[in-house]
Formats: sequence, C-alpha cells, structure tokens
Amino acid sequence: MDEQKMDIDIADIQAPEELPMLPVRDVVVFPYMILPLFVGRTHSIQAVEYAMQHGKILFLATQKNVVDENPDPKEIYKIGTYAMIMRMRKLPDGRIKILVQGLGKGKIFKFLQTSPYHMVKIKKMDDEMSQSDAVNIEVEAMVRTVREQLEKLVSLGRLLAPDILMVLDEVTEPGKLADLIASNLGLKVSDAQEILEISDVAKRLERVSALLVRELDVMNMQEKIRSQARDEMSRTQREYFLREQLKAIKGELGELNDRDNDLEELRTKIEAQHMPKEAHEEAAKQLSRLERMHPESTESSVVQTYLDWLCEVPWSKSSKDALDIKKANQTLDEDHFGLEKVKERILEFLAVQKLKHKMTGPILCFAGPPGVGKTSLGRSIARAMGREFIRISLGGLHDEAEIRGHRRTYVGAMPGKIIQGLKQVGTNNPVFMLDEVDKIGNDFRGDPASALLEVLDSEQNNSFRDHYLNLSFDLSNVFFIATANFMDPVHPALKDRMEVIQLPGYTDDEKLKIAEKYLIPKQIRQNGLRPSQITFTPEAVNAIIHRYTREAGLRNLEREIAAVCRKMARQEAEGKKISVLFTEKEVPKFLGVSKFQKEEERTENEIGVATGLAWTPYGGEIL
Repeated sequence: MDEQKMDIDIADIQAPEELPMLPVRDVVVFPYMILPLFVGRTHSIQAVEYAMQHGKILFLATQKNVVDENPDPKEIYKIGTYAMIMRMRKLPDGRIKILVQGLGKGKIFKFLQTSPYHMVKIKKMDDEMSQSDAVNIEVEAMVRTVREQLEKLVSLGRLLAPDILMVLDEVTEPGKLADLIASNLGLKVSDAQEILEISDVAKRLERVSALLVRELDVMNMQEKIRSQARDEMSRTQREYFLREQLKAIKGELGELNDRDNDLEELRTKIEAQHMPKEAHEEAAKQLSRLERMHPESTESSVVQTYLDWLCEVPWSKSSKDALDIKKANQTLDEDHFGLEKVKERILEFLAVQKLKHKMTGPILCFAGPPGVGKTSLGRSIARAMGREFIRISLGGLHDEAEIRGHRRTYVGAMPGKIIQGLKQVGTNNPVFMLDEVDKIGNDFRGDPASALLEVLDSEQNNSFRDHYLNLSFDLSNVFFIATANFMDPVHPALKDRMEVIQLPGYTDDEKLKIAEKYLIPKQIRQNGLRPSQITFTPEAVNAIIHRYTREAGLRNLEREIAAVCRKMARQEAEGKKISVLFTEKEVPKFLGVSKFQKEEERTENEIGVATGLAWTPYGGEIL
C-alpha cells in the first residue's frame, strides 16, 4: 500500500485559481476543517492524482444529489472549499483514502473541463466584516453567546469532539469560530451549505446561533422526556411499595379486598396441587407477575387464565385401579354379548397391567364398521378398571394445535384436546378413547396424526409438552384406546404404535340375543312403557333383522325396535288397547313394507341366475 504524508505550513500555502475539483457527498467541508475522505469514483481518483502531482491542493464542492455517480456542473454547489491533501493512502479495493484540511472558501467561476475529471476556475472568498465600533461590539457579543450556547449544549449531553471546547477557546477570529462550530454540529447538508455561503461574519454568527438555539430546544425536550420517564418509573415503584404496605395493613385488619382474596386463593390452589418442580416454579413465577400487574390490564387476564389451567390440570390426582380379572370378565359379559376373542384380548391386557403395575405395550385400536360396539367396549373397560372414561372425536380434525395446544401469544389460546380431556375427568390416568382416528385431516395448519405419535408412544409420552402450558406432563399412566372404521387411511407410523383388534360384526343369532337382552329392554324403558305391556317374539325380531336392516352393527336394528315402541306408546297414550305380544305378523303393520328381500340359494341351474357371495366391510349376503 502507498502512503504519502505532507508536512507543510498551512499559513504559507497559496492556492492557484485553477484546481481539480472533487465532488463530495453528504458533507460540507469548511475552512480549517480536517477530515478523512474515501475516494472511489474513477474521475475523483484522477482528480486526486492530478492534485498530488500539482501542489496537493484541490477544490471540494458538495453535490446536490447524493446518489448521482457522475454529477454534471448544474448538480454541484458553486461555493465550496479549497483544501490541502495532508495524507493519501491507497486501499486494497482500489479506493483512495485522503486526509484533507480546508484552507479557504472559493466560488466556482468556470468549469474548465468535466472529463476525465473536473477542472474548475475559482474565485477566492474572504470574510466580510465592518470596521465600525458598533458592529464590532455586536460581533463580540455574538461570539460570547455562541460559546455559552455550545457549552450548555455539551452539558445537556450533546456528543461533540472531546477537545472541541479547548480548541474554540484558542480561536479569536469570529469567522473561523463560526466555521468550526458549524462543522462540528453534524448539520444537514442544506443548513451547512447555507452557513458556508454567508460571507458576512456577523450574519454567519447569527445563523450559527439560531441553529444552536434549535439544537438546545431539541436537547431540552429530550431531557424533559427522559425526566418524565424517570418520574414515571419512580412513581410506579413508589406505588408498588405503598400497595404492599397497604396490603399488609389490610391483612392485619382482616380487610383484604376481592383481588387479594383471589390471589391468596390461587396461591393456596397452587400449593394444594402438588405439581412437579418445573410446573410449581412456573406457577410461582406467573403468580408473582400477576401480583405486580394492574388488575384491569389485558396481560393480567391472560396470566390469570393460565394459572387457572395450571391449577385445574390433574398433575398428581389419579384414580386407584381395581384390576379384578374375574370382575372385569363379568362386566364385559354384562355389557356385551359375543365378541369372545375381543374380550379375551382385553382381559389379557388387563392381566399384564395388574402384574406390572404400569401401562405397557401397544395402544389398543378397535377397528370395525359402525354400530359394532367400539365405544361401548371402551366404557366397559373403564368400568372394569375403576377408572374415569373420556372420549374425544378426531373426525375432521385439521389443526395440529387441537392436539398440542395453541401458544399463549395468540388471542384465545387454549390447551389441546388431550389436556382439556384430562382436566374434564379430573384424573391423570383415565381410559382415554381417541375416536375415528381414520378420519383425521391434513392441511397447511399441520398434521394432527403426526402430533398423535408422541401422545401414543409409551417411550415418549411421559414428557408430553402442550404448547399452551409449555410444561412437561406425564401421559404414561393414561390408558389410550383408539377406534377406526378402516385402517387403510391411518398414518403408517401411527398404525405401528397400535395393536389392531378387529370387530367384524354380528351374526343373525347374536343380533337376536343382543336385541332380547339389551336393545328391547332399553327401548321399552326409554319410550315410557313397562315390560309387562309388550313382548317381542323371536320370530318378530328375526323378521326385523332380515327384512328391515342390513348392517354389520346394531344401530338400524335398535332404530326399528324404537319405532315399534313409539307406536305402542302412542296407542297407550290415546287410550287404545295395545297387543302385549308383538308377533311376526304385526311387523309390517308397524314398520311398513319390507326394505330388503333375502335372496334364496338355488339348487338348480337357471338361465340368468347365479349363486354367489357379495362381501363388503359392513357385512355380506348370499345372492
């Protein structure tokens, strides 16, 4: 790198009238001002190089448009400063760094050339000052004024060069004083150029004084704002201290207000919950924040709601298991007819839980057509275990936040369905049924099926983190059961976490037994009849099964039985005599024309007729 230094007495320098001109951006150079300049434009570099070879003096003028790379003469201020290059250094990126010192003011009289660099003819400008005593006194007063204004500006915190006041103390020339002050105020280009163009010393000092007054007004306003902020902080701290004192006094007098009572009640709830350490520390922290907040603020209600959730989630409350396998078997038999293989698998599952005292193994998933008893099986398991039962439907769920919860930064945020369900039942070990897992949606709001992977994984769900609570919650004690009509749409990774138990449906004989044991007594009771008022014959039930329903489950069968009971109830209500015995002959009278005709198997071949089996996931039929 090239570096040249000049040790020349500035006072002895005589500037020529023809000089290379360097357009500068965003700065106005004053006489006696020393500043570094980075030169990067080609024509500017050539102007510097010419100056270095011909006396080291060049003319500095400010361009009007900062972004103009090649300004024409009309875009350059006519009045500028001729300056000496004190030092020059070439940089690795091709630019030049120069240190210049202003010598005096000049006015561009003529542009001699604009390419390859600007060459101008200048006319030097000297300060104009009257010799009258009155003017001299006025100038002296103005000098003292601007000195005082500058000192006051520094006292208010205005950042200036550290030695500027010492330098100004040694300056006796009024014009030089005005230029030095203007060059150190960081003025806008238009204001600085205006001062540079004023030749009259008195007017220049007056303009500098006006700018100093404006700066003082700005600094005073800033100090006022800072003072108000300090006073507000002090007032807030003082009010908090006084409120704490008032709270203590009211506590001694037994006059705590409703808010204080609410806060004390919250503190009591937090201590009574026996939360894990992480949750207890977060609750204490949020309660401390709530005490310092204004009760009417929006943030206060958000924190209050969050603490209510923390207090209502069952962190440590659990129901005691009653795993009596014989009793469980009896309960399943009472609630369900048939399904022997399904009941056997459930009893095996419960037996393992009894021996290990911990929920282990895959999640059970009941798969089968509608109406085969998937949900009621879950209720029976909960009753057999002595646990609470909660069911949530996942059908049509699209938003991942419904599982993991919303973050508290959103308006209306709340925990996900898992935490909501646990709060609803009030224990941390219920039988939790996730219904319709095959009907979960997926869109831009996330994949709920993927969010369920953590919930249903026994290796991960001991530290499930809901986005709203933002705390780890142990789900390993929850007995999760899933249900689905078809397993094909279920996410493969989710299917891998579950043991699928198929419930294919019921035979006609099983439907008959279930109707006699469960459905008919239930519908007689629900429709206001007494068992002695109506009796369904097996032939009548079979007629309803074969002619009015065609399904794997029992829902339509129950609807048709309910229709018969309603018509009986109407006759009873109208005072008509009803038939106690409901036979096959009366079925069309109550239910109308048969909806389905059972095909008969042919023993002889006939043209256009074939015997086959039609099968669907909901059941089959001989055709």
